Amino acid sequence: MKKVAVLMGSDSDLPALEPLFKRLKDFDIPFEAHVMSAHRTPALASDFASGARKNGFGVIIAAAGKAAHLAGAAAAHTTLPVIGIPVKSSVLDGLDALLSTVQMPSGIPVATVAIDGADNAGILAAQILSLEDNALTEKLIKMKKDMIEQVIEKDKKIQEKIK
Repeated sequence: MKKVAVLMGSDSDLPALEPLFKRLKDFDIPFEAHVMSAHRTPALASDFASGARKNGFGVIIAAAGKAAHLAGAAAAHTTLPVIGIPVKSSVLDGLDALLSTVQMPSGIPVATVAIDGADNAGILAAQILSLEDNALTEKLIKMKKDMIEQVIEKDKKIQEKIK
C-alpha cells in the first residue's frame, strides 16, 4: 500500500491532526508526518512534494492555518492528489485558511476538507488509496455500515425518550 504524507505548516497544528493520525492508524495506512512551511521552508516543501511519488506516497495531506499555502505549494510540485486541511487560528477562526486552501488556480487542484476537518481528510485519503486496495475498500464499507448502525441506535434512543 502506498503511504500518506502529512505535512503541517507548524508544530502548533499537531493537535488539530490527531483525528487524522487515528483514522490512518485505524485503516492501517502507513504515513509520515513532517513540519514544513510554504513560506519559511519553500525549497524543502517543494523538494518533498516533487519526490513524493518516487518515495512511495500515494496522497499528500497538508494542514496549515492563516495564509495556509502549504497544500497549494505541494500541489504545484506533484501530480499526486493533495488534500488540504485548513487549521483554525485565533485570528479569523480558520476562514482565512479555508479560503487560502480552497481557492486554487486552474490546473493546481487541492481537495479541501472543513476547517479542522482532519478526520475527513483521513477518510478521503483512504478512499483514494482504496482504488488499488480491496482490503482498504472493505474497511471503508465496514465504516459506513457502522455509521448506519450508530445512527439507527441513536434514533431508537430518541424514540424511546420522546414516548
